[in-house]
Amino acid sequence: MRLIRLLKNDLARETADWVAEGIVSREQAERICTRYGTDFEQAQGRSLGYSVLTGLGYLFIGLALITLIGANWEEIPRALRMWGLIAITMATQGLALRRYLSGDEGGATGIFLLGNLFFGASIILIAQIYHLGEHMPDGVFWWALGCLPFAVLLRNPWLALQAGVLALVWFFLEVSLGFYPALFPLFIAAFLWVLWRGRESILLLLLVVAGIGFWTEYSLAAWWRESGHFDFRAENLAVGVALFIALYALGHWLAVRTSAVARDYGAVLSVWSLRFGLVLMLVLSFAGPWEELIEAEWRYWLPMTVVSGLLAAIALVFAAGGGRLRATAGLLAFYFLSLLAAILVGNQEHAVYFQLVYNVALIGMGIWLIVRGIHSGISHYFFLGVAAILLTALMRYIDLIGDYIGGAAVFLLFAVLLLAAARYWRRFHSREGAV
Repeated sequence: MRLIRLLKNDLARETADWVAEGIVSREQAERICTRYGTDFEQAQGRSLGYSVLTGLGYLFIGLALITLIGANWEEIPRALRMWGLIAITMATQGLALRRYLSGDEGGATGIFLLGNLFFGASIILIAQIYHLGEHMPDGVFWWALGCLPFAVLLRNPWLALQAGVLALVWFFLEVSLGFYPALFPLFIAAFLWVLWRGRESILLLLLVVAGIGFWTEYSLAAWWRESGHFDFRAENLAVGVALFIALYALGHWLAVRTSAVARDYGAVLSVWSLRFGLVLMLVLSFAGPWEELIEAEWRYWLPMTVVSGLLAAIALVFAAGGGRLRATAGLLAFYFLSLLAAILVGNQEHAVYFQLVYNVALIGMGIWLIVRGIHSGISHYFFLGVAAILLTALMRYIDLIGDYIGGAAVFLLFAVLLLAAARYWRRFHSREGAV
């Protein structure tokens, strides 16, 4: 059984009630919490709501102080401004370190976040005093880099999230100006360390996955560009699909680990990569994207094949360890054979056949998700499958394939597939009832 973070905290608090009522012993409650990756003692203390409100409170303290300084900025002597900012930053971080060493990690985290905010304000305002720097993203880079040591040394996911958001802002500022953010992998490596050694954080995991995806795609676009701007090509799509299939396989590999944290990360990776796959299939269920893929130049097909092949091999290794080898191999074969066919066909009029195949595949995926949701008792798969089928039907109603007769034929095919799935469901439950 998989439980999300908020429900785990509710479970821990519920077990405390069971202990008070004598239903289970304290040791049994602790073992139940350990099984689902939550801390019995910690859950009885501060709640997530308390942490969020405290963090927001520190944020507004920082904004209030910065606003007050900014309002009287020109009236304060230059040296006093600079040393005052440095003193505020060092005093705040020193106070946070003292709270941390006293054992109050939760309280220290909020003050560290506030100290990092003062650090960023100091960089911006001191640069303004002395007219330093002509490349604006550099200030954000040093701000993110300055936040990183506290996150890594304390293995704190909230501090890592703050540094991660700043690193992503720096990343997009650089690429918007046509520069390649070569040091971005340094941040990704640090965040992976925090994920491995620190407390569980789904938000940090999603930030790392998004960062790896953006960095991979922009690296290829920088490699393939012929001018000052990043050049996104059809080859980026093939690499992106291979990357998310690798993440899907990694998710299933993590899901069979003994660690509760690894199983949680695995569930998140498999669910989000599945959502990405369905969105991509929905986009490819239109003729327009296929017409563009058919007429694309595919000039960098060799490096695309090498990178995609490497990611596919990684996906197959993880899938073998996670018991999803056939499903992963089927996904890889389906995507890449359809892309290969688009490269070879060379006629935009044939885009409608690719559109038809992906519409049928979407319905098939929806039915598979519904059946899997019924078999495994996971409601998320069931409703994701229903959403995939309804969205496909809605899109086809708006954008009829070919003509009205073609649209009616597709709707009839959908009906046959759904009725066959319903018949299978009834037979499955009849067999279960007979057993």
